[in-house]
This record gives sequence, structure tokens and C-alpha cells, in this order.
Amino acid sequence: MPHSIHDLPALSAPEENSLYARVTWRLLPILVLCYIIAYLDRVNVGFAKLQMLHDLHFSEATYGLGAGIFFVGYCTFEVPGNLLLSRYGARRWLARIMVAWGIISACTLFVRTPVSFYVLRCLLGIAEASLFPGIIFYLTGWYPARRRGHILALFMAAQPVSGLIGSPLSGWIMQFLQGTGRLAGWQWLFLIEAFPAIVMGVVFHYCISDRIRDAHWLSEEQKQWLESRIDTESAHKQKHGSFLSILGSGRVWLLSLISFCSVMGLYGISFWLPSILRATGVQKPLAIGLLMTIPYGAAMVAMILFARSSDRTGERRWHLAVSTLMGGFGLIFSTLFAGHTALALAGLTLATAGVFTSQPLFWNLPTAFLGGTAAAAGIAFINTMGNTAGFISPYLVGWIVDLTHHTTVGMYLLAFFLLLGSALTFCVPASLVNTRPEATHTTEETRTTAT
Repeated sequence: MPHSIHDLPALSAPEENSLYARVTWRLLPILVLCYIIAYLDRVNVGFAKLQMLHDLHFSEATYGLGAGIFFVGYCTFEVPGNLLLSRYGARRWLARIMVAWGIISACTLFVRTPVSFYVLRCLLGIAEASLFPGIIFYLTGWYPARRRGHILALFMAAQPVSGLIGSPLSGWIMQFLQGTGRLAGWQWLFLIEAFPAIVMGVVFHYCISDRIRDAHWLSEEQKQWLESRIDTESAHKQKHGSFLSILGSGRVWLLSLISFCSVMGLYGISFWLPSILRATGVQKPLAIGLLMTIPYGAAMVAMILFARSSDRTGERRWHLAVSTLMGGFGLIFSTLFAGHTALALAGLTLATAGVFTSQPLFWNLPTAFLGGTAAAAGIAFINTMGNTAGFISPYLVGWIVDLTHHTTVGMYLLAFFLLLGSALTFCVPASLVNTRPEATHTTEETRTTAT
């Protein structure tokens, strides 16, 4: 059996592109659909807030704590969950995650007190822990670095797509099912949007291969060729010996801080966007949901364009820094014109496009130098540290809103973190994360250019 790409028949660029396209069409639709559902179940509480705070007599701080406490469970179980995924395989582990979080999300309709709200949100975080870093780690076993930026963007486009689809759907459910069967609109929201997760758990178990070697839909020669590309790249990656050595890596901590700053903005927007739009004078849930398709649609386009440009040029830092700057300045602009719906929406569109675009661009950095088991632990640790912002951001903004009766100070604070994250990006050595642009590849490397 050949162990090197040089021992295998050479593939032309069209042949290689066709092979990776086959892999992409087999894996990405399922992975994207799973993450659309996961992200919707994670942030639909932002829409439910429009009704449930009044019905349950919750304060803004109570909502913010409940929204953010998801990440306490999520972060606690993320690293061990990803290590277990590495050991037992993505198919069974991620299928279990989806079924569990679907059941817990549906149970949110029974919330009556702040404590029950906190408990269910924390359990939802535990159930979903390792889904996102698990899929990021899973994709590193299929795609080499020069292709990964575009693939990560396609996968993470699920975030804005979730908002694009889920916002009007959530608005319609809450507006037109209110009172049906003696359930409030927000209760129907949690019930209806939880069911797809359970279904996709079953689909994932039967339709996803754990690794290239298990892919029955590839020929033996195709498996060997794909494996050789991953093996060749892995030989040059940093492989830490233990999780403790991950904790001792300054680069890992720097990336964790950059991720923290970016996620502060991400979940500030995700959990508060409906409330910000309502504060401009838009009241009906369906109208708010329809308006939210604009920033989410812009984010989806920006993610793909930035990722293609980053892969084509091989440049990683400037693309990430510029997208994060867009997020910060967009939040500032939307806050300055908070009383004007059209202008505030324009600022929120720029902010949403920038913040969501920064997410897949960021993951090009750690996956460029972490490999093997170190990638499973390192990716999970960075994501865990970044997602502590998922707890801090909504709770902090909720506390500030209760204190000031306005979102202005909270949005400025989130903008500050985004601008800080943009600056910190340039502390990462370019030589560590940048790849050579396609145009400068040698003849042999040209055969492996990104689709």
C-alpha cells in the first residue's frame, strides 16, 4: 500500500478538484444542516425573549444570565467531549449530541422560574459541548490547510443561514401560534425548533463516515490519495504530547484571547439583535424576523467571499483583522443611529457580516500548526476559552441594560472587544499561519490547489 503521495498516480488539477468536490458534497450538506439546527436551538432564546420576559416576569439580567449560562455547561464538557470524539469517532459521538440537545431544547417550554431556565440552558450547553470543535477537528482529517479556509467558511455559513431561515420562522411561530393549544408563542418556538435536531442525530449516525478509511463511497486509490495528503501535512504540524503542554503554549493562549474578543461580538449580536431592532420602533415579531434576514444574508455572502480571497492569496491575518474591524465599527455605527431603523439596520448589517465572517477565518490559524491529538485538545481548549465570552457577553449586556435602561453602553463595550481582537491578530506570526498563494505553487503543488 502506498504511503506517500509520490507513490500514487498523479492527479491532474481537474481530477483532484473533482475528488474533493465529491468529498464536499458527501459531507458538507449534512454537517451544515446539523450546525444550522444547533445554532438555531442555541440562540432562539433571543427571539423567545420578546415574549417570555413579560410572561415569566424575568428581568433583562435574568435573561442575560440564562442565555449565557449555556456556555458554562458547554465549556466545562468541551475538551473532554472532543477527546472522546477523537477516541470513539465522530459518527456515534455527534449523533448522541444532537439527540440529547433536541430533547433538552424542547423541555425549555416548561420553564416557569429563573432557576428552571438556568438549569435547562446549562444542560443544553452540556449536551451540545464538542459539536462545533468536534466538526472542526473532523474536517482537518479530510482537507489539507490550503483547502480548509473555504470549507470552514461553507460549514460556518450555517450560522448566518440559521438566522436567515430561523428569524422569519421564529417570528411567524411566535406571532401566529400564540395561544394555540394553551401554549404561548415562545413555547411553540422551543418545541418546533427542537424536533429537527433529533431527526438529524439519526441521519448523522447512518450517513457520515468517521474517517477517510471508512468511506465506502470512495475507491481504495482515492482513499490512499486523500490520506497521503493529510499525512504529508501532519508531519509538519506541532504535536503536543499532552493536554498540560497545550496549557503551556503561548500561541494557544493568544489564539484563545483573540477568539474570546470575537465571540464577545458574535453572541452580543446573536442574543440581542431582535431586542435592538425592537428598540428602533419595530414591534411585531414577524417584522423583526424579516428585517433580520438582511444582516444574516449579508453575513453569508461576506463569509464566502472573504474565505475564497484568503485561500486564493494564502493570507490569513489581514482577512481576519479586517472582518473583525467591520464588526466593531458596525456596532458603533448602529448605536450612534439607534433611533433610526434604516441606519441602525445598516450598521447592524456591517457588524453581523464582519463578526460572522471572522469566525471561519479565525479557525485557519490554530489548524495551521496543531495536528493529531493535539488538534483535538487544542481546538477544543481554544474554543472553550473563546466561548467563555458566550457566557459573559449576554449577561454583561443584560446587566448594563437593567442598569442604564438602554443597550448603548453594552454595544460600545462589545465593539471595544472586537477592535482589540483585530489588533491582537497581528501578534500571531504570519509565517506560522499564512500559506503560499495558488499562483506560486510548483507544478506538483498545483495539482493540490483549493477548489
